[in-house]
Amino acid sequence: MAIYIDPPIWPGHGRMWSHLVSDRSFDELHRFAAAIGVPRRAFERDHYDLPAERYDDAVRAGAVEVGSKELVRRLTEAGLRRPKHRDRRGAV
Repeated sequence: MAIYIDPPIWPGHGRMWSHLVSDRSFDELHRFAAAIGVPRRAFERDHYDLPAERYDDAVRAGAVEVGSKELVRRLTEAGLRRPKHRDRRGAV
């Protein structure tokens, strides 16, 4: 099993962000994030948001680089995907 990271292509708060996920368990993901100094508050539903300047740290620690679609596919296949809730009209 592995930890995966997508490229830092997601803008927010004046920075670019990556997503860090596990294909095994949230416990594995939390342990990995803690080991590289990512605060628990960066966890959102099923992933950690990681700023671009921390991308290389995650890869050096063993995160596997994948595209965003591949990351979501692996997360979904693992049964760990927790999408945002939608209202009756399908809006987020």
